[in-house]
Amino acid sequence: MYITITRQHMGNTFSQSSADFVAYLEKENEGKHHELREPFFDQFNDRVDAKTLVQEIDANTDRLKRTEPKFYSITINPSQKELRAMNNDPALLRHYVREVMKDYAASFNREKPVTVDRIKYYAKIEHQRLYKGRDREIQENRKYKAEIAKLQNDIRKVERGESQGDSQKMQRRIERFFEKMPHKIDGKPIEEGMKKPGHQMHVHIVMSRKDVTNRHSLSPGSSYKASEADLNGKPEKRGFRRDEFFEKAEKTFDRTFGHQRNYVESYKGRNLLDKDPKAFFAQLIKLPTNERAAALKILGKAGAKVPLHNIPKSKVELAKKTLEQLKKGIDIAQKSSSIGV
Repeated sequence: MYITITRQHMGNTFSQSSADFVAYLEKENEGKHHELREPFFDQFNDRVDAKTLVQEIDANTDRLKRTEPKFYSITINPSQKELRAMNNDPALLRHYVREVMKDYAASFNREKPVTVDRIKYYAKIEHQRLYKGRDREIQENRKYKAEIAKLQNDIRKVERGESQGDSQKMQRRIERFFEKMPHKIDGKPIEEGMKKPGHQMHVHIVMSRKDVTNRHSLSPGSSYKASEADLNGKPEKRGFRRDEFFEKAEKTFDRTFGHQRNYVESYKGRNLLDKDPKAFFAQLIKLPTNERAAALKILGKAGAKVPLHNIPKSKVELAKKTLEQLKKGIDIAQKSSSIGV
């Protein structure tokens, strides 16, 4: 599971309205018959008109400064394994979103607990995802594409008489690089902008910065971490427990769908990797044999280069280069939603 929380883009080049973002989310519906379009939904309604959504979000901004975000967005990207657990069923994903938004509300640090009925949000399921530059397939193809581009440029120079060389030999080298390119779809190298194969169902959620009463600010932004502030001589709770939310979102999924999550697929494991790679690797070694074998298999499929048969037995033996490769591989896989870390 890969979950992100993003604030509204601010600045002179961006609109204060949510209209542009909502229009972007509607693109997958373009050209589809009305019955085949994925609608926006909220906690209580299966269908919400996009125009109504924009009006509701844009009108719910009382006392917010022009420089403050008016809305935030969450993306929920289930892994292929998690999609299989819910049978790739949009109705089940909608149910999960509504359960997750209860976790989201409960993660606000307030004297009086925040409940989901105070959150003004709208969600939309999408079924397609495109390859981006951060994806493992793009990165691993890149060096071959660079060599091919260089050779193609050299051939053009020879043809123009600007340099000497054997064009046929260069062309054969191009063909060899093409064959070695590790990631293709239907014989074509994977490039940025291509649609990812298989099930790619995911969710975008738009949340108002203000609660449904338009009186209280509920910001999940990273600069608003859970803390206490002094207000007129009295301590007041504020902020958002982001780590708690991410962990709850996983537990809710696992409980709802009977999903068994491996340590390397957990937010707890991913968080430890970010903060202390050596401790992460040490924890990996301590896993029960079957779970460790499954973890290594997951990491291997995701492109993380882990020494499968020669794992160091103690922290002293943890090689820095191996740890860096492991972290880089998991970072790429997690951001491209290859594994549910």
